[in-house]
Amino acid sequence: MADLNQNADSAEMQLADSAEMQLKEAAGRKTVENLDFRLGAFGASVPMLFFVIWAVTTSLLDITSELGLVLGAVIGLALGLFLSKSKWADYAQGIFDGMAQPVGVIAIVAWFWAGMFAQVLQTGGLVEGLVWLGKISGLSGSMFAALTFLLAALFSTAVGTGYGTTVAFCTLMYPAGVAMGADPVILFAAILSGASFGDNLAPVSDTTIVSAVTQGADVPGVVRSRVKYSLAAAFPALVLFSLLGGGSGQGVDQQTAMAAMQESSNPAGLILLIPFALVIFLALRGQHLITSLTWGIITAVPLILVTHLGSFSDFIRFNPNSENVVEGALVEGISGYMNMAILILLIVAASHLMRLGGTMNAITDVLNRWIRGVVRRAELAIWGIVSILNSLITINTAAEIAAAPFVKEIGEKEGIHPYRRANFLDAISSALGYIFPWGAALLLGWTTIGDMTEKYDWLPTVAPTEVFPYVFHGWFLVLVMLIAALTGWGLRYTGKNGEELKERPKKSS
Repeated sequence: MADLNQNADSAEMQLADSAEMQLKEAAGRKTVENLDFRLGAFGASVPMLFFVIWAVTTSLLDITSELGLVLGAVIGLALGLFLSKSKWADYAQGIFDGMAQPVGVIAIVAWFWAGMFAQVLQTGGLVEGLVWLGKISGLSGSMFAALTFLLAALFSTAVGTGYGTTVAFCTLMYPAGVAMGADPVILFAAILSGASFGDNLAPVSDTTIVSAVTQGADVPGVVRSRVKYSLAAAFPALVLFSLLGGGSGQGVDQQTAMAAMQESSNPAGLILLIPFALVIFLALRGQHLITSLTWGIITAVPLILVTHLGSFSDFIRFNPNSENVVEGALVEGISGYMNMAILILLIVAASHLMRLGGTMNAITDVLNRWIRGVVRRAELAIWGIVSILNSLITINTAAEIAAAPFVKEIGEKEGIHPYRRANFLDAISSALGYIFPWGAALLLGWTTIGDMTEKYDWLPTVAPTEVFPYVFHGWFLVLVMLIAALTGWGLRYTGKNGEELKERPKKSS
């Protein structure tokens, strides 16, 4: 018996030593710079392509779920393993390198903070306050959809996060708008459109900063130069939302929804517009997203307690009998996005494998052979490569980072000004990032709305494949940039000292 125990202890020690050695080896492993795949550049794109096909198919079959999407991403990454000609250990390290990129972590943190802020305002009754305001003002469903687009555009421009705007407005404005008679599909699209507007124009947006920095441009100059493109897309979008936003939509019992909301409508909830406005004010003053939202939460909680709109236990409470133990609005603001957080890291990893495997370079080589020194072709190529990468990489900042080197190489070769290059890069990324049914922003909003049905059982959910044709601002912005490329509208060249020139400077002999 003693020998058996000694052997067991020895085996455990060997396993522990082996595990420790593997951890040390993983920690000391160098970052992978490139990978070889069977089928070349196409093989490197298989993990992402599988996920896109999986996401679209499950959405069309109406069997989409967050964990289902996570599974699709995992299977895609597993398939890539069998296509890798490089060492499997290097392939695995490539996945870890991709997941460790800041772009995914930044998005997750933004969701958590925005989710907590939105849940606090919802707990205090801001949704019911908005319904009361809409009722006494006679605001129609179509006008509510248009107003939602304007407010989401303002909020996202101030705060600088389209994803955070999607979370907040799907939590607050979506149920209120449906109760006021807005079409659920159009209303959801209005939220995504407003988020897209701010993501493109906000000086503090990560996409704005990435587009400027990667093209060697200053942020203020980039923002000033892109206002005309943003507004050219926003005006027709606003008109369409005001025309098409009415009607309760299929599957919505308007009388039940309105009755349920009117029973609990309370003008006192409108006091929570104060922390909402405070967040916008702080963001416009240049405060960081986390700082602005934290002050919003700190302001909202005392207001709710003082006005008796809720108790402290509504925000955080400990329940040993619950599966989660810790409950409340703050916890719900985080827990609702845990699956999406996992998904976003897997998607970023899949996009990183495309870069390591040469997919990006293969696309650029094809485009460079087509351009042949023609500026219009160069801008169409930039439009095309940014569009393709945003179609495959479903997180706009990640797609932007992937496309940035190619945009710079093509643009510099033809003398296109950095502002112009940054505008193509950011406008298309900010637009397409909120359109596709497999995109992170749309799936994030869909997840948020699904969580809201637990409180409002009459609230309809909208399938990702239903909403994407109606994200009007996104589609118009893509079209505006295509017209700009075709016609040369807004085209500027780089002068000797970096200034903007309307005419292409002659090359010195």
